[in-house]
Order: sequence, then C-alpha cells, then structure tokens
Amino acid sequence: MMAQYLALREEAGDCLLFYRMGDFFELFFEDAQKAAAILDISLTSRGEHAGAPIPMCGVPVHSAEGYLARLIRAGCRVAIAEQTESPAEAKKRGGSKALVARDIVRFVTAGTLTEEALLEPRRANVLAAVCELRGSIGLAACDISTGRMELEECAADQVSAALARVGASELVVPEVWEGTPDGAIGRPSRDFASETGEASLKAIHGVGTLDGFGMFSRAMLAAAGGLIAYLDHVGRGKLPLLLPPEVRSSGTALAMDEATRASLEILQSSQGGRKGSLIDAVDRCVTGAGARQLADDLSAPLTDRIAIAERLELVAWLYEDALLREDLRGALRALPDIGRALGRVVAGRGSPRDLGQLRDGLSGGRRLHERLGRKGELPALLARLMPAMAGHGALVDLFSRALVSAPPTERGQGGYIAEGYDASLDELRKTAGNARRAIAALEAKYRDETGVAALKIKHNNVLGYFVEVPQRHADKLLLPESGFTHRQTMAGAMRFNALALHEEASRIAEAGAHSLAAEEAHFEELIGTAVAARNAIAATAAALARIDVAAGQAERAAESGWSRPDIVEEPCLEIEGGRHPVVEAALAAQRERFVANDCRLSPQDRLWLIGGPNMGGKSTFLRQNALIVLLAQAGGFVPAQAAKIGLVDRLFSRVGASDNLARGRSTFMVEMVETAAILAQATERSFVILDEVGRGTSTYDGLALAWAVAEAVHETNRCRCLFATHYHELARLAETCDALSLHHVRAREWKGELVLLHELGEGPADRSYGLAVARLAGVPAKVVSRAKAVLDKLEKGRAQTGGLAAGLGDLPLFAAAEAAREEACDTLRERLKDVDVDALSPREALELLYELKRETAAD
Repeated sequence: MMAQYLALREEAGDCLLFYRMGDFFELFFEDAQKAAAILDISLTSRGEHAGAPIPMCGVPVHSAEGYLARLIRAGCRVAIAEQTESPAEAKKRGGSKALVARDIVRFVTAGTLTEEALLEPRRANVLAAVCELRGSIGLAACDISTGRMELEECAADQVSAALARVGASELVVPEVWEGTPDGAIGRPSRDFASETGEASLKAIHGVGTLDGFGMFSRAMLAAAGGLIAYLDHVGRGKLPLLLPPEVRSSGTALAMDEATRASLEILQSSQGGRKGSLIDAVDRCVTGAGARQLADDLSAPLTDRIAIAERLELVAWLYEDALLREDLRGALRALPDIGRALGRVVAGRGSPRDLGQLRDGLSGGRRLHERLGRKGELPALLARLMPAMAGHGALVDLFSRALVSAPPTERGQGGYIAEGYDASLDELRKTAGNARRAIAALEAKYRDETGVAALKIKHNNVLGYFVEVPQRHADKLLLPESGFTHRQTMAGAMRFNALALHEEASRIAEAGAHSLAAEEAHFEELIGTAVAARNAIAATAAALARIDVAAGQAERAAESGWSRPDIVEEPCLEIEGGRHPVVEAALAAQRERFVANDCRLSPQDRLWLIGGPNMGGKSTFLRQNALIVLLAQAGGFVPAQAAKIGLVDRLFSRVGASDNLARGRSTFMVEMVETAAILAQATERSFVILDEVGRGTSTYDGLALAWAVAEAVHETNRCRCLFATHYHELARLAETCDALSLHHVRAREWKGELVLLHELGEGPADRSYGLAVARLAGVPAKVVSRAKAVLDKLEKGRAQTGGLAAGLGDLPLFAAAEAAREEACDTLRERLKDVDVDALSPREALELLYELKRETAAD
C-alpha cells in the first residue's frame, strides 16, 4: 500500500494528497503534519518508513468538504486520490491480497472550486491566466462555478490594474515568465501557445471558427490556452463549464489601477473584509448571482453612455413601481442559484439536488417572464433579457416529471426519480417493497415455529440478512431438522441463516440493485439534457442576476433617497447634496446625520484646491465624489439630491498613507509612485482625487512637490481633480491657474475647543488648525503648548522672509528646477571668485577640483 501511496504522492507534486481508505481520506508524512496543524486534528502514526513511525491523520469522506475549505483558505492545494475499483473487483483481479486500485481523480485548488460548501455565495471565484506574446500581455479569466470567461489584451504596465479588477483567487503563468507575480502558479510554457488555445476553444464549443464570439488577439488565445490546459490538468481530463469567451476591450470600462481600488474600498475594506466596503453599503440583491453581478459592475463600470442609460432606465422603472419591485424581489429570493448548479453538473460533480435546482430556477424564470410580460412596454434592457427567461419548457417539463419534489444531495441511495416516470423502475421498487414485507412475515412465521418470541431478522453490510436469537434459545435452531444454519456466535446471541430468508434477501438485493442502476441511468440522461442546454441555461441565470441587480439598486435608492444621475459627454461633475454611502450608513447606525456637500467641476473650474483641518472631512468629500462617479457609470442611482456627470475614462485616487515594505517602498515612496502614475496616465476625461501630496517628506520638499503636482494636473493633464492639502500656502496657485478654485472644509474654535463642521466653504483655509486637532486627539497639554510657542517663532520668521511660498508664484510651470540650477551656478561662481589660483599648490588645486565636482554632482 505504501508503495502505491508514494507513487501517487510524487504525482501530486506540491499538493497535499487525500488518499482514500474506506470511509476516510488519509494523509501521511509531511502532508499529515501540515494538515493536522491547519485543521487542528489528531496526528497519529501507522507503521514505519526508513526505521521511523509514519505520521498520519485523516478526515471522514462524508465531511471532507469542510476540511477542504479550511485547507484552501490556508493557501493549500489538495490532490484527491479515490479508489477506482471495489474490493470485490480487486479480489477478482488479483486474489484475496490484491490492493484496491487508486488514482488521483482531481486537484482541488482555490480557483477551481465548484462545490457549494466551498464557495461564497455572493462572491465570484475567478481563475486567471496571464502570458506575454510579442510584447503584448494576454489575460484569460473565468469563474468555473458559472462558466463565465473573459479574454483581454493589455500593455505590460497595465497588468496589475487588470488583475486587480479581476480579483483572481488563483493565477496561472508560464513557468519561465520574468514578470511572475507573487503566489502565481507556474505551468509549462508550451501550454501558452496561441494555436493550442484557439484549437481548444473551437473544440470546447464545437465551432470551426471563433469569429462568432469576437475578435481575439494571439496574446488572448495564448492566455486561454494556458488556462484551459491548467483546468484539464486539475480536472484530470474533465473540463468544467466554459461558456463562449467574451472580449474585454480597452476603453469599454472605467479604468482604475490597483491603488485606486484599494483606496476606494470597492469590494473590501482596508481591514480586508466585506464589511465597511462600498459593495457592503450598496448591495441589496436577494440572490447570490445578483450580488456577484453587482460586484462585477462595480469593479468595471461602463464608459458607454448608451449602455449606462439602459441600466439606469431599468433601475428607474423598478424604483417608480414599489409594488412591482417588492413582488419581483420576493420571487427572485425564492430561486436557487442555477448558474452554480449548472457549473457542478457540467463539471461532473452534479447531484440530483442540482438537477432539482435547475428545474425550479428555470421554472421560476418562466413565471417571471409571464408576470413581466403583462406590464406592457418594458425598458430596453429588460426587453432584451426577456427571451432568455421564456424558454426551457421541454426541459422543465422533463425534470418535473422525472425528479421528486426535493431531490437528495447524494445519489448513491437512490430515491430521487419520481414515481410514475418509469414503470419498470416502479415495478422494481414494488418488488423490493413486497420483499421487505415478506421478510416481516417470515420473521413472524419463524417465531411461531420455534416458539422463540425474541427471534429477530436483522441486516448488516457484512452478513446481509440473518436470524438472531439469544444464546439461551439457540439450541432450538441448532437442531438438524430446524432448517436453520449456524453463521456466527456473538456474546449473548447467535446468528443463523435459512433457505427462505436467503431467497427473499436475494430478491431484495436484486431488485434494489436494478432499481439503483435504473435511477443512475435516468440521472445520466438528465445530466446529458442539462449539459446540451448549458448555454441557454447560463443565459437565463445571467438575465435573472441582472434583474436582481436592478431591483436591488432601486431598493437601495428608495431606502436613502438616492437620485438618478444624468450622464453626459462634456467633462463636468455637478453634484448637489452628495454623500459618502459607506460613511453615511455607519453614521446612521449610530443615529447621527451625514453632512451633504455640493461639488461643481467644469472645464472652466476643473481643479478644486481644498484646505482645512485634518479630520474636517476633506478625504470623505474626495472619496464620496469618486464613488458617485463609479456608482453612476456602473448603472446605479447615486447618494445625492442631483448629479450631472460627464463620462470619465479613468478614475484615480491618491488618498491615505500606506507602505509596501515587502517591495522596499516607504510610505512616501508609495505616494510618489501613485502620483507618478496619475501624472503619466490621466487624460482630459479623467477624474482624479489627490489628498495631502508631499506630506511624507520635509516641509519645503513637500510644499514644492504639492505645488508642482497641482500645476501639472492643471496645465498638462487638464483633468477634473479634487486636490486636498494642508499646505494653505498653495492658495497662491489661484493667481496663475485660471481653472483652479479655492475651497475649504469649515471649522471653528469655540472656547478653546475645535468644532469640525464637515461643510465645504468657498475660498482658502485661513490656517491649518493642526494644534487644535492635536489637542482633540489627546496630545498632552504641555506638548501642545510647547508646539504653539515653536509655531509662533516659525511664523515670525516666515513673515520676515516673505513666507514659505514666497517667490513661487512668479515661477512659470516647472521653472523651479531651472531656477535651482541657476542658483547652483551662482554659488559656484561666487566660490571661484574667492580662489587665488596662483597661490594654490598642485595638490590643493586637485583637491579643490574634486571638491567642486562632488558638490556639482550632488546638485
């Protein structure tokens, strides 16, 4: 056995090996030690290897999914080695000592899960593959639990942004790729051949050309090849559900880099969970499929004005009809997740319950179609979704006749095919039922004949049916003329066989086996029917999810008085009474009111410089406007009294302090990297929020950087931008930047206490209120008092020299660097004027030359 295990262990590679032994999956050696620590189960031993006990632990097969979930969450991958023959078959093949054959039937990995117990209902589980081909990056992503597949091509510097949008649970790359991200799984480079990817997609979908699905680049096809090869590997030749691939073209979605997504906390908060994120505050979907679709919408908001308008039209239609919305949401809530049920069916892991879910979900979709069809003229998007819900009549009828009302999860015991569907199956069941009644009659007969009232006919998996009597009555059955044959002696009881009992048992076993075989045959036929209709079923699942998203968006809008945004082409951002959805929800939970604020950006007033105290609400104001843009272009209502939004192509957020020590980046370095990305990529149609640029370095460096960045955004990028700063000296930029206006978050000091009003006011901030905030934060009074004294001295010095920003307003754009060079040259000239060349020795002249060279290199 251990030789068989070691061979399978080598085949499992870096995966833990679940080795099936009867009713348990066993793990040995290092696998056992690692799994026992993660699962907190007992570590035992079995036999010896190389003179040492073999560590061992195990988990029951019937509850293995829970243990698998914990191992996957811990970052493990698991190979499942099942028995591929029964003990009887092994004995027939090789005698009584023959080892049952085993083989790895599947690899369980984070990105290839389909089991209901291993997946989060409201979160997609994405597997992605990335490769480089002739300078272009191909990305293939799929959620095999529903079959959705996307292909994309992007530039090398956009890979991290694309992967952040996808949010893959597992990433596959060529094993020799230099750009391999941390945690990615390397696979043979030959898998990432565009010809192989194209051929695989054609074979999967039974087509001679992929033109009907879209135009795919060679890089996209290469990535698809790597992804499909990996799925074939982990499924041991059994591919999961893969729907026709969709092309994600550059520019069709609002672009956001990884830093922006993290800053805006779209799908998860800064603490890492869903609570406190945007989706947590917005999601009112009643189905898991709807929640997953909403997450996808928020991850990739649209840039097509017509498509956005269609989503908004459907939300508005449901918003205006509260009774219809409530009725619709009630019907959707009762529907099963047919997308994931279909995924399990196609992957070969389906159960009778999954078929029942398909029946109930498709039937519910047909009822919704009939109900909505009576509403007259429908919104354009809903009208396009309706046909997907209307079909499947024959399939629903078949499954309704074939399956019991509540099919079981396991099919090994039968009982899921409905009575009346198959007359021969009904007859087999009747035979088995009659035989059981015959067993009961036989037991009564044996009691009468033997006079042993305690006689019972029992059954177990080893002996089958047998007669059992207490030891004190066994003599009567041991007599030769009794008709009973001794089988087993137990403590206090004896067991016997009898000819009539054997005949009835044989009839039961035969009828039961034929019954199970008949049900299994029907199950496979039903599975085949579902697989053949997989694309149409998936379309129904997608339609129901989209309706759920629209109804949920309408419900959320009705809860808090959100409004329908007006999406226009001109680059503007006019928000009246805007609020931050997450902060407002948190304050509402504490029975506090959120202070709404307006925002009005236009081509003539596109850069707002916002000052005021820390904790005054600058960051909240910046983020709420970014989130309003995101929600609007995702096709939902927004938390504002009114909103007019010019389409945004890219959204950037540089808010908050963070570091990346693993990559050797300090907080200030991360800030500068993110700022550099904004300055390099933002266009005139972009929207940028910047908060406290330059605060991670010295005051003079920070002010200079903030000044230059603001100028660049105004003059070069020319995008809509909200720029919050604690450098109130930057207010002088308004003198030279005609599209810049000054604003501040209002605050007051009352009887020595700082009162934060969280309101946005016109004009510059009069001061920073830093000491007041420090006092509010609990800094000791002596420290604050000392800081006040130091501040007074600094301000006196600044008044004498003209201030920290003196002279900056006279510099044209980026002239500061040239001025610095001129200043260095002037210094050098003055230094050389004082040098008496004739008085220098050769050594002193050489040392002076080296010194001047060092100084100029430093400048």
